[in-house]
Formats: sequence, structure tokens, C-alpha cells
Amino acid sequence: MITALQERGDVETFTLARRLCASEATAERVLGADILGELGRDRPFMDRTLPVLRCLAANETDPRVLYAVLLAFGHLRDRRALPSVIELAEHTHPTVRYGAAYALPHVMGDPPDPAGVAALHRLAGDPDDDVADWASLGLTLGGGGRSAADAVPGGEGDDIGGQVLDP
Repeated sequence: MITALQERGDVETFTLARRLCASEATAERVLGADILGELGRDRPFMDRTLPVLRCLAANETDPRVLYAVLLAFGHLRDRRALPSVIELAEHTHPTVRYGAAYALPHVMGDPPDPAGVAALHRLAGDPDDDVADWASLGLTLGGGGRSAADAVPGGEGDDIGGQVLDP
């Protein structure tokens, strides 16, 4: 499904995803955020997508939707999402903080924004082991635009078949 969305990148799919983000149904809001995070290889709707996701980030209460929004921010890799991600890094639910730990290295920019790095450091000390581990990985890899290959001496990183890190 993700590959099909990346290939499409059309206004009809964007419009549908935006409508899903406003749905009363949690599963539809999750799906809307998932679509927006992957729509089009060149992210043709970035300037229209970020406000939708930032609105969800500010107003949503369901941790599943917030997690999907954070993953979408991470996929989009746009520094304008950083304030929303930093705010959600303080959320009470560990699933949301886990999503923030994932998104932060992707939205901090290069060089990494100091506020984003500070949030990642806080998450590295999180009481939830999964959150702390993911944040520590983000710090180890340098965050803010460095790839796994850049973070490993010699420039070659093993991403276990692409299962851990986004390209």
C-alpha cells in the first residue's frame, strides 16, 4: 500500500486523506495520517500536509492517532514539524513518546536544532525502555539528517535489511 501511495501523489488521494484526518473514527484518522506521511515520492503536498498534521498533533487525544502523526512527521522530514514533535515528546502515553523519539532525528534539521537534541536527550532517559532505546539510537546516529551509513566509521551501516532505520 505504501508503494502505491508513493507512486500516486495526486490531489484526490490528498483530499481523501485530509478528510480521513477529520473523521470521528479513530481508525480513519490513523489512516489519514499514514497516507499523508507517504503520499507522493517528491511529497507534492508538503505545504498542505503539514498544517493538517500539526492540527491533529495539537488537538488529538488518542495515542494511536498521535503516534501515526509522529510517524508521518518523521517520513516527511520537514523541520517545520519540530515544535509539534517536541511538544508530543512530553506526552503521558509511552506510545506517543516512542513516536516522538522516532520523529525527532528526522525533523531536527542539519545541523540539528538544539531544542530537538535536548528533547531527544530527555527521551533517552525515559522510564519506558522502548522509548529510551529509540531515543538513544537517534542520538547515536547523530539525528538531524545523518544517515546510518554516515554514523558508522567507514560509511557503511547495517540496517538489518532496512527494518530499523528509514532511508
